[in-house]
Amino acid sequence: MILEMKVPSPGESITEVEIATWLVQDGDYVEKDQAIAEVDSDKATLELPAEVSGTITLKAEEGDAVAVGEVVCLIDTSATKPEGDAPAKEEKKEEAPKAEAPKAAPVEEKTYASGAASPAAKKILAEKGIEASAIQGTGKAGRVTKDDAVKAVPSMGTPTGGNRGTSRSKMSMLRRKVAERLVEAKNTTAMLTTFNEVNMTPIFQLRNEYKDAFKAKHGVGLGFMSFFTLAVVRALELYPAVNSMIDDKEMVSYDFCDISIAVSGPKGLMVPVIRNAENLSFRGVESEVKRLALRARDGQITVDEMTGGTFTITNGGVFGSMLSTPIINPPQSGILGMHNIIERPIAVNGNVEIHPMMYVALSYDHRIIDGKESVGFLVAVKEAIENPVELLMNNDIKKALEL
Repeated sequence: MILEMKVPSPGESITEVEIATWLVQDGDYVEKDQAIAEVDSDKATLELPAEVSGTITLKAEEGDAVAVGEVVCLIDTSATKPEGDAPAKEEKKEEAPKAEAPKAAPVEEKTYASGAASPAAKKILAEKGIEASAIQGTGKAGRVTKDDAVKAVPSMGTPTGGNRGTSRSKMSMLRRKVAERLVEAKNTTAMLTTFNEVNMTPIFQLRNEYKDAFKAKHGVGLGFMSFFTLAVVRALELYPAVNSMIDDKEMVSYDFCDISIAVSGPKGLMVPVIRNAENLSFRGVESEVKRLALRARDGQITVDEMTGGTFTITNGGVFGSMLSTPIINPPQSGILGMHNIIERPIAVNGNVEIHPMMYVALSYDHRIIDGKESVGFLVAVKEAIENPVELLMNNDIKKALEL
């Protein structure tokens, strides 16, 4: 019996996937539930398990885009599992065909069309800033075709020696989707960014005093992300417009806080979601951040775990970023950017003191969030980080940390 394996639906609204890697070879014997391929959707990379045991015949190549429901391989269930290594088949040597004398290529006479570009090619070349005369046309009588124009590469200047090689690689479906969403965010939102700075001294003091006991009891570290997540939840409750989205001509506001956390995974940027962060404690946030980050790193994150989200936090500081303007994660209306922590002199009660400082940025959609709300939101985050015991822990540190 031959079973046709079709591409399952990875999630709602996904109509096609891309074969990223075949984990087996054509003709291999596979076991039921064995991972046979990794497929990229526009949201995540998922493993494709074998539905039955048998010998597999591949029907798609790596890099192929296949529609959901399309057959990608056949599995012969009547095949028996080979015992040990099958002996290599002897290949019959075939006599090499006698080489024929190369035929002289026909010489095309130059005409008025030689080197001229078609109308479609002219438009593409004009956008690239390339002269038609600089391209060797492959069309009839040397005419520059649309395909020639698409493949044309602008001059990189006169070489002066040294290596000048180039390489091309196909972007993954996930990376292409991220690129589309970033351009969409820039083109469809009235995005502005407001900045502030946060004194991290109170957080440092709390972590130095309680991080060992926190990790010993809960099995996770007491990091910065739990403080910022809970500070964001508090600020969203104070400024609900930041926790809203535009849907056509309506404003949709949420009474829950699903916080998206931008993480860098092996396949690119991923944004898993902490559901109902308003109900989580410091331990709950840290545990969820660790779980989602590990799943993203190992390529096990699912589409559902990255779907939704009402607000995003991104931390460029782990890569050394001092200041940035993060791009909104559509259809959300705001994103908080964290940055690196640098000791800087600041004025405290008329005296100059050195403290660990962090710049924070809030990018927001001005169509739905006014300047007063955006600035107030970021100030609320700053206040909570600089006074966490009162504003995030209700003046009971051990109870808040569940120690």
